[in-house]
Amino acid sequence: MDRYKSARLVSILGIVGNIFLLIIKAIVGLVSHSQSMISDALNSAGDIGTSIMTFIGNKVSSKEADEDHNLGHGKAEYIFTMLISLAMILVSISVLITSIKSLFYDYSYTYSKYLLIVCIITIILKFILYKITINVAKKHNNLLVKANAKDHINDCILTSLNLIASVFGYYGITFVDGVVGSLVVLWIFITAIKLFKESFDVLMDKGMDEILKEEVLKIIEKHPEIKKINHFNSTPIGYQYQVSITIFVDGNMTTFESHEIANTLEKEISALDEIYLTIIHVNPIKENKRKNKR
Repeated sequence: MDRYKSARLVSILGIVGNIFLLIIKAIVGLVSHSQSMISDALNSAGDIGTSIMTFIGNKVSSKEADEDHNLGHGKAEYIFTMLISLAMILVSISVLITSIKSLFYDYSYTYSKYLLIVCIITIILKFILYKITINVAKKHNNLLVKANAKDHINDCILTSLNLIASVFGYYGITFVDGVVGSLVVLWIFITAIKLFKESFDVLMDKGMDEILKEEVLKIIEKHPEIKKINHFNSTPIGYQYQVSITIFVDGNMTTFESHEIANTLEKEISALDEIYLTIIHVNPIKENKRKNKR
């Protein structure tokens, strides 16, 4: 299955799974007045939005290059990831205020065994979704799907806290519910900030990391005809990079010979999965030669 079909599948699974969890969490949370479960339900509502954004962003970014978008639509993936992070930030701030208020004001909390059941169902379902989604994210190096996977595993951890709060509630220790509700939204907020930064870096054309750059430089080093390089530039194109490099070769070479080196180098660098396009500019360099003595 290719990159975009895989991403579409995990986004659909996420939408269906989160709608189911939203319904059962909202019902149990409202009936029991559990602040942590209500926070968890709102988190699931945000997860539905995340999965929808993944679906739409994947569809847009999968479009081929055209006259108006010469390098394709890959950055749509990061625009939609940024929108997801902003939505998560707004929801977390709103719920955090409510959770903190519950710590200072009395509110009606009714323990229910269904709180435990919903937590266990959520943890199992979300872990399954995480495993499916993270495998797709790693296979295709897709930040949008990676964001979705992070969201699933975060839910496992947060719902585990919710489970602990429910156990305390059984013994009449109700303030833990408000504390867990606050921790849940703080976690969502921090995750959202990290996603925002990752997307922002790409949209601001942050260059490739040092590991990938080293791979490219090792390919160049295999060509002894290349005397030196400069103007090594990389620009993100979706999940890949456009690379432009100036190489210097012996000025006594023919134009054909120097361009053959450049063409070979372009093909070798572009063979890397992370590279979308390679542009090599060739400059001559004057080789020092000893003058003949008379």
